[in-house]
Amino acid sequence: MDGERRPSLHRALADERRRRIVDELRNASEGLDAHELAARLDLHANTIRWHLGVLADAGLIDSAPARHTTRGRPRIVYRLTQDAHARDADEHRLLASVLSGAVAGMDGGPEAAVEAGRAWGRYLVRRPLPLAPVNEPEVVAEVVSVLDTQGFDPEVDGRRILMRRCPFHDLATTHPDVVCGMHGGLIAGALAELGGRLELEELRPFVEPGLCVARLASRDS
Repeated sequence: MDGERRPSLHRALADERRRRIVDELRNASEGLDAHELAARLDLHANTIRWHLGVLADAGLIDSAPARHTTRGRPRIVYRLTQDAHARDADEHRLLASVLSGAVAGMDGGPEAAVEAGRAWGRYLVRRPLPLAPVNEPEVVAEVVSVLDTQGFDPEVDGRRILMRRCPFHDLATTHPDVVCGMHGGLIAGALAELGGRLELEELRPFVEPGLCVARLASRDS
């Protein structure tokens, strides 16, 4: 079945307008109808319906009546299927594999991964207001929030952050110096941006199956 549908998938996504439809639906969890998509893409609704038919034949979208809130015929809304989401995940996994392998083979690659993680950690946290005091629980909570958003399933245990899930588990076992180094840099950068006295003491990957531990400590005065 997958082999039979592959040409249809390529044909469905070969057209820029259909790729734009997929992008719009990816960011609309409740789905969009043909008129909403037409307005967003500046196309006629009948043109949108034709492209939606191609995407549906490829198994990338499905449709259903919207929840009925007014009298009359219900709107038909379109959403991405699980196959479409899985396809995105496979593409991202391939890209991550290629990039991590390339970085691992570079001189200074692992160190560059740590610095890249630090930069993103600084970027992702919500910065405190100027001159506003920050206490340790607030700092830890914000770092945990960033990790949770990135899919690590974290929890706090004193000055330890327990991460029950690694979103790049397979890559981390293959290139731990790059992937785990980047994750450690992410935590370190977030802590530095938030201020206060906490810093990353160590990141211990895979202390047991399905568990990585970040240990925090106070900086020396």
